[in-house]
Amino acid sequence: MRYQRFRPRKRPTPGTMNKLERQYQEHLELRRIAGEVVRFRYEPIKFRLADRTFYTPDFVVTFEDHVECHEVKGFWEDDARVKTKVVAELFPEFVFIAVYQKKKQWVYEEF
Repeated sequence: MRYQRFRPRKRPTPGTMNKLERQYQEHLELRRIAGEVVRFRYEPIKFRLADRTFYTPDFVVTFEDHVECHEVKGFWEDDARVKTKVVAELFPEFVFIAVYQKKKQWVYEEF
């Protein structure tokens, strides 16, 4: 029996956007220019969930009356969805939003 070799998925470099995140940044900039968003920043904060377990949202988006943490995904891996649910429960003062594209439209899912 032959075993197939699997390559581990390359980990993204912190502070470096992927293609989908760059597209979403452009979308946020248009919303900022339109006055819908006050400001946004890429990976500005890190939440501690447990010992040696952290969650860093892709974007922190500031509106006039609240702050949202946006997680941009092309697809969800199980651990990312679990971390997002956990951080939403631990930090209810923030709104956590999953962002993905469906037929070239941005779709938002609140946790």
